[in-house]
Amino acid sequence: MELNESEREKQTKLARIRALGINPFPPRAEWIAQRVMAIEAADRAKSTGSNTDNQNADQPEQASHTSTPTQPFSVMGRVIRKNTKGKVSFAHIEDESGKVQFFARLGDDSLSAERFQLWDSLIDVGDWVEAVGIPFLTKAGEPSLRISAWNLLSKAITPLPLAKEEKQTDGSIKRYSAFADPDLRFRQRYTDLAVNPEVREIFIKRARLVKGIRDFMDSNGFLEVETPILQPLYGGAAARPFTTHHNQLDQDLYLRISYELYLKRLLVGNIERVYEIGRDFRNEGVSFKHNPEFTQIEFYAAYMDVFAVMELTERMIQAAARAVLPASTNGISQFRGNTINWFQPFARQTMRDAICEHTKLDYTLFPDAESLGAEIVKQNLMSAELVRGKTRGKLIDSLLGDYVEKTLIQPTFLYDYPRDISPLAKSKVDDPATVERFEGFIGGMELCNAFTELNDPFDQEQRFLDEQKGGDDEAQLLDEDYIRAMRYGMPPNGGFGMGIDRLAMLLTDKDTIREVILFPHLRQG
Repeated sequence: MELNESEREKQTKLARIRALGINPFPPRAEWIAQRVMAIEAADRAKSTGSNTDNQNADQPEQASHTSTPTQPFSVMGRVIRKNTKGKVSFAHIEDESGKVQFFARLGDDSLSAERFQLWDSLIDVGDWVEAVGIPFLTKAGEPSLRISAWNLLSKAITPLPLAKEEKQTDGSIKRYSAFADPDLRFRQRYTDLAVNPEVREIFIKRARLVKGIRDFMDSNGFLEVETPILQPLYGGAAARPFTTHHNQLDQDLYLRISYELYLKRLLVGNIERVYEIGRDFRNEGVSFKHNPEFTQIEFYAAYMDVFAVMELTERMIQAAARAVLPASTNGISQFRGNTINWFQPFARQTMRDAICEHTKLDYTLFPDAESLGAEIVKQNLMSAELVRGKTRGKLIDSLLGDYVEKTLIQPTFLYDYPRDISPLAKSKVDDPATVERFEGFIGGMELCNAFTELNDPFDQEQRFLDEQKGGDDEAQLLDEDYIRAMRYGMPPNGGFGMGIDRLAMLLTDKDTIREVILFPHLRQG
């Protein structure tokens, strides 16, 4: 890779460092980082009667420290600011928990003239360093470390596009990021994380979210398991798979689109409550809420129906929100300019009532695709071209997506779905064309999906076959081993799936899924 002028200058400095016998990339740090303890010690070091260092007015800060020194502490991190004026050098060092200021002065007994000059001439913004020193507070109240020893941990060759910080009249800091282009940020997430602390915070919150869900599931008697990512047959969702090939076995395999059929096999094996958090892969379009690979949680519980799952889901999502949102918010957050109340009871409405409310069309009056499609065109809800070729269930689902979904800002469960778009769900006893299924919506988009699961092997086999007749390239394949498992007896159960990435979008108020996935898929550029 060709170096630019700035990188070539760094490379020259790197050669100087090596010539001095300094390893610019040592295998380990010599000291244990104590940044938080150093800051606490600096706070304690502030007192009346402190000495004032003799500094010129044009130097970056005026520093004061007590005449009684505290114990030395060690700090390590990346240099994000460095300013040397005459005999005094200041630098800001940042690690994942925050930043601290380093202070060094030529002539101090604590740091030799040689080490000061090497610090001044060899260390640049972007380098990783470690140092030991006495903590103190500057007159401006900034925790600082008067360094007595330092080491280079890693020499940066490419300069970071660091943000500018401007102090406001109210004392707050306004940041102007030099690395704000979304496409470049997603392609170089390492740089994005290094220079934009608010991006690091997104992924800290995401980790808390996942932990909150995992803790909730564990505390409710679910066993976390792992199922195959490479599968001989894909299933459990309506999606096109990615295909790969195992050379030794000469066998085509699929990256999973869901864990469902494997997790339900475990119910047959007497594991009554199971869940998995992991990656799924769907060969579909990319949008603000779709990425080809994404993180999902699915769970299945014996003896639960769709309404028991609904109740559990509400508590699980609220537990996730509680893990992410500060207690002071009382469960209130923003998403795309809308206020969401996570801790209020989730609304519940049938799919029929929701579509009637927003379109005035009662689809239950039209028992087949032909009659429903004609009525949809008559009422100018969809064009004849868009209606053509769709099943009755797909037409109903289109009405939901076009007219209802965007209105569901507060947490809402819609239930009672058409059978022909729910091949794994159990039909209602009094209405065989409708299944016991719900979807959860928040912020105007779908978040989760759940069923009272089908456990009749003969009904399940016929539904797989019916799907194949429809010619849909996203139809479920006939999984004979899954049918075999069901024939051993599957208990009545409820199942659930939710995209973790979408929930992270909602809880961090991000417009696109790419903001909450560390390395999202992008077009080659």
